[in-house]
Amino acid sequence: MTTTVKAWGATSATSPLAPTTIERRELGPRDVRIDIAYAGICHSDIHTIRSEWGPAKYPLVVGHEIAGTVSAVGAEVTKHRVGDRVGVGCMVDSCGECDRCERGLEQYCAKGNVGTYNAIDRDGSVTQGGYSEQIVVVEDFVLTIPDALPLDAAAPLLCAGITTYSPLRRFGAGPGKKVAVVGLGGLGHLGVKIGAAMGAEVTVISQSLRKQEDGLAFGAKDYFASSDPATFKELRNRFDMILNTVSAHTDLDAYLRLLAFDGAYVDVGLPPEPLKLSLFSLLANRRTMSGSAIGGIAETQEMLDFCAEHGVLPEIEVISADQVNEAYDRVVASDVRYRFVIDAATL
Repeated sequence: MTTTVKAWGATSATSPLAPTTIERRELGPRDVRIDIAYAGICHSDIHTIRSEWGPAKYPLVVGHEIAGTVSAVGAEVTKHRVGDRVGVGCMVDSCGECDRCERGLEQYCAKGNVGTYNAIDRDGSVTQGGYSEQIVVVEDFVLTIPDALPLDAAAPLLCAGITTYSPLRRFGAGPGKKVAVVGLGGLGHLGVKIGAAMGAEVTVISQSLRKQEDGLAFGAKDYFASSDPATFKELRNRFDMILNTVSAHTDLDAYLRLLAFDGAYVDVGLPPEPLKLSLFSLLANRRTMSGSAIGGIAETQEMLDFCAEHGVLPEIEVISADQVNEAYDRVVASDVRYRFVIDAATL
């Protein structure tokens, strides 16, 4: 028997989000039912709900930064118990059999992972996200939230946190490494905090110096404006890694020239148009260009534990559900410092 729960969703690309109800599946033997306490707002939610990344499957409830407590478990569940503080990120299932899944890289599942929303689940239904009272997820895709992390602040870590942690870890951010974070938004501010907590020397490169005080407070050593041509002269050949978090046009050649020998440029943003690149910028100094998409379940748990140990928390603004449409407009206008989180009690 399915369970009807309250949610906020949209019926088309142009309709505002509004109160609705959705059905959650009957608890299976390996399923965990979660009472959602908070759901972060990710820019991906907005792109999806407005069909900016292709037609969405309406009616649709989004949200993949989910934090709450376990309210029920299936008979075969061993990893979680009722009352546990848990989270769900950008995916709720994968094949579990391909070489990538076996390596803990479920986000790159060869058969395609099942997204937390707007995806087709194993039973053929469309997955519905975290702007809702409850969610039912197979236990392997449920994360443990350490007691040191408040649930409201933990929510954005399930997407924004792991999106920045994974490439920083992969490319060796740490003591003796110089890392530039491009953009100081929902992703970028966590990139700065996590990179600094790893021991790297972090520099922020942002459009202007408007958020300089924040960037330095988050752990950055330097802060430069990309709108100033002198920035690209002063920082040439400086960085071991550049983490680009913005989803806008980027002069790739200009940024690649900021990398030192064997430096790596990693993009986690999704600009709407193709970017141009001269291979000379890569060949010089044996530079690397890469992309990165969230992290696997084990790495996401590692990130949560790391953030708990080092006191890394996102800067959040908690809102009620009836403020979500206004929040979307503010996210698009870059008018949030630095992540909106919906209080599910207001649904």
